[in-house]
Formats: sequence, C-alpha cells, structure tokens
Amino acid sequence: MNLMTQAVMTAAMLTFSAMAPAQNYPTKPVRLVIPFPSGTSVNDVLGRALARRLSDALGQQVIADNRSGAGGTLGTELVAKAPPDGYTLLVGVTGALSIAPFVYPKLGYDSQRDFIPVAMVALAPYILVVHPSVPAKNVKELIALARAHPGKLNYASGGTGNITHLQMELFVSMAKLSMVHVPYKGGAPSTIATVSGEAQLMFSSLATTLSPIEQGRLRALAVSTPKRSAVLPQVPTVSEAGLPGYEASSWYGLIVPAATPPAILARLSNDTIKALEFTEVKERLVSQGIVPAAGGTDEFRKYMAAEIPKWTKVIRDAKIPPQ
Repeated sequence: MNLMTQAVMTAAMLTFSAMAPAQNYPTKPVRLVIPFPSGTSVNDVLGRALARRLSDALGQQVIADNRSGAGGTLGTELVAKAPPDGYTLLVGVTGALSIAPFVYPKLGYDSQRDFIPVAMVALAPYILVVHPSVPAKNVKELIALARAHPGKLNYASGGTGNITHLQMELFVSMAKLSMVHVPYKGGAPSTIATVSGEAQLMFSSLATTLSPIEQGRLRALAVSTPKRSAVLPQVPTVSEAGLPGYEASSWYGLIVPAATPPAILARLSNDTIKALEFTEVKERLVSQGIVPAAGGTDEFRKYMAAEIPKWTKVIRDAKIPPQ
C-alpha cells in the first residue's frame, strides 16, 4: 500500500467515524433548555409543547430543562458551552440572542459565533396599552397627546434593555416623541404598575395583558406586528393605526451549539417544522398569543441576521448604557 492510498483510506475512515454519530442520532435522551422559569410563561409553554412532539419524532425522550435567570442569558450560555452533538438544544429568544449581547457586553457567549439557528418556531406580537385614564383612544391620539405634553407620559417596561423597553424606544424614535421610561423587574410588575396607573402606557405580551384588557383595566391601542392578532382581531397594528412602517415582535426558535453536524441539524430542523403542523401545538401557541411561524435553517438565519442591526440601532439611538 503506497502512502497516497493509505492517506485516502485514513481520511475515509475519519469521515465515516465522524458521520456515524449523526447517522445514528439520537441514541439517548435529548435536553431542551428553556431559559425561563417553568409555569405559564410563553417560553415554557412553547418549549414543552415542542419537547413532546420532538420526543415522538426522534424516538427518544426530549427533556424540558428550565434554566432561568438574567433574562434568559444563563440558560443560553449553558447551551453555548455544551458539546455540539445534538443532545443539548435551546429555545432561543429575541432578548437573549438579538438584544442582550449589545446591552450586556460581558456575556459568556457570542450570539453570532456560538450558535446555529435550526428552525424558526413562532413570533409574538406585543400590545400597546394605556391606562384608562389616558385620554387617547388610538395611536394617532396618543402621538398627538405625547407631542402636546413632551416628557409628561411615563411608560413601563420589563427592565432596561428588555424587549418591551426597546419596542417603546422604537415607537418614540419613529414618532419623534419624548416620554419617560420607568423600568420594572419583569413583565408582571410592569403590567401591575400600568394597571394601577403608576405608569401610563407600555408594550406588553398578550399573555400578560389579555385579562386586564378584557376587564377594562387597560385599553389596547395596537399590536406591534405587521398583521393583527387572532386573539384581538379588532385591535389594529401600530403601522395601520398611525405609525406606518412600525414592526416589532419577539421571535422563538430552536438553536444548537455551533459545530453541530449538518446531518443532525437537518434532522432537527425537519422534525421541528413538522411538529408545528400538529393542531394541538398550534392551538397551544395561539392560546398564549403567539403565532406559529415555521421556517428552516436558512430562513431563520436570515431573520436573526436582520434583527441584530435593527435592535442595535435602537439601543444606540436611545443611548442605553451597557448594563
């Protein structure tokens, strides 16, 4: 056997040994990290619905593992440092991957370098709500009110650099307004503050604000996405209600560590998209006010790539300091 033949055989053996794990995948339970607490949060509901269907598709148990903390960044970092073998997956979210790296520069991961987007799962519209005492019945009236009284309206958010903060900063910037930001420690406290009248308006998730909207304790003016929500079809979008071109939402998707083998990536992407076709999965997501938005790896990668500069500009224009 000459040296060239030996080299070719060695290369072939190495390639085969690298492909074998991917071809046999999975041979043991898979962990799906949900970087938020267990309970009724959108992230948890979505993650558990996905875990059940992926278990059936993969023929191995997919274990939902809640690793909450620091706005989803702790669980996200855990996945970034996991072996790229397809056995540790992440429910990726906008805040931890498109926003946090530019608000928290000391994070232990790089959202563009350390992960591969597998499949887009859903988009979440946010609702622009005001306290009933605010004399604005629609977006145009709110903009007129804010312009007439610069710096007098207070808006709540789930925290500095939170998606609800940036959505309002985008609104303020596009409408050329001046408002006062009042950050709270999470979506629930900020909603309570707005319901009580401590703050006068905010962008919030449907899951958090639907009940007070139905009870008349908050007034819904518009939804943040390009299309109306099926849950509140009578509420217009921000764009059609008075601020053309406005669009802001949270995305959810399946993410894996960088260097995960292409064969495993393709398997997970295909099975995730199929999981979203089941009626009970769609209904579970819609019940939380989020919209199924299946998309493969390439589509998801392009979407994420567009989100990063968008929110980076909002952070820069609003002069939000590193946290």
